[in-house]
Amino acid sequence: MKKTSPTLTRLLIAAAVCTVALGAQAQSSVSNFPAAGNSYVELGLGQSDYSLGNGIGVFGSDQGNTAYSVRGGTYFNNNLGLELGYTDFGSINRAGGTTKANGLNLSLVGKLPLNPSFNLLGKVGTTYSRTDVSSNPASGIVAGSKNDFGLSYGIGAEYLFSPQWSAVLQYESQDMKFAGDRTDRVGVTSLSARYHF
Repeated sequence: MKKTSPTLTRLLIAAAVCTVALGAQAQSSVSNFPAAGNSYVELGLGQSDYSLGNGIGVFGSDQGNTAYSVRGGTYFNNNLGLELGYTDFGSINRAGGTTKANGLNLSLVGKLPLNPSFNLLGKVGTTYSRTDVSSNPASGIVAGSKNDFGLSYGIGAEYLFSPQWSAVLQYESQDMKFAGDRTDRVGVTSLSARYHF
């Protein structure tokens, strides 16, 4: 069974602490405010998860690294919108070399408001990714770079602290093409600060 990374654990603890610490204040102030606007920008920090094989031999392998993201989106109505984002999934040691990925994502996003301060989120779209792999030939892992489109999806939750600011905890998964025409999944769990306008 795969261990939870220390970075992911700290991210989830921070999200829980923020929610508990600011929950009472936000609930009273958020309950009556109108939405600041239909558009948003956000910055995110998270933990990537490379679901990749390590080939053969005795080479070590990381599962993930720190990931960074920037996104912007707009809602057409209270439930449906469009989002454009960029994510750097970080670099991992694998197969006697390194593997790294980044991607530009376009998604249709859905929002389900549960109350004035809490929303469930979902998204589906496509990611145009770039992957770079270096490896020891003895590992059997093909080295090289690849660019391609792949399916993406995600789920998450948003907590509003004010008309303009909210925190978003989400998980996203992207199908990415790697050298040797191999398609694998790369995921990321992130905590984002979102500004509404």
